Amino acid sequence: MSTLAPFDDSGISRVLCIVAHPDDMEYGASAVVAGWTAKGITVSYLLLTAGEAGMRSRRPEEVGPLRIQEQRAACAEVGVEDLTVLDLPDGMLQPDLETRKLIARQIRSFRPEAVLTQPWELQVEWGLNHADHRAAGLATVDAVRDADNPWVFPELLEDEGLEPWGADWLLVANAEPSHLIDVSGEPLEQAIRSLQAHQAYLAELGDHAEPRQILEGMTREVAKLSGNPAVTHALGVRAYPM
Repeated sequence: MSTLAPFDDSGISRVLCIVAHPDDMEYGASAVVAGWTAKGITVSYLLLTAGEAGMRSRRPEEVGPLRIQEQRAACAEVGVEDLTVLDLPDGMLQPDLETRKLIARQIRSFRPEAVLTQPWELQVEWGLNHADHRAAGLATVDAVRDADNPWVFPELLEDEGLEPWGADWLLVANAEPSHLIDVSGEPLEQAIRSLQAHQAYLAELGDHAEPRQILEGMTREVAKLSGNPAVTHALGVRAYPM
């Protein structure tokens, strides 16, 4: 079995995580976040939608605020204090210029060394990827470059005073991995609690597996690629130097 090297986060002090919905970070990536915040790394979440179309039995105007409330509880479990939720339409997200501009604005404002997002492929390990997940990933790829280019969205500088900012890394969680991040022990426990915080959403799904079962299983399998028996649970990331 081939092994993967650990991702070196020694030069990182700020990470911006960009996903489509409340709960997207909680399927593995929040375990990495818990480890980062424990080391003093500042992590911010940018959610492109409020996930208002995610519960079939309730109307969107009720679901959006509920899911944001659950996301704030999930953030607290892993040490994230900065949460921004945009009002882009759940289920109809597009990787267009407006979405790219919104993300680029956040990157220039927060000035992270690393940006973490979700896979944009049509097919992923667990099946067909959600349209919003694909759109969020693609828009983020482009926005990372946009944020560093003074001639793309020049109004961000001219009207808002936001200087271009180049992140060092683009990280994609739960994609075909190039590196591993150890989440053994307390980071995994915090991640389990962060997924459990989406109580109403998980109840709506009905047949959803227990958070502990999901997260322990997926991270245990990835940890086998570490070649280190001390690493019992890990998250795989695709790391792109920018």
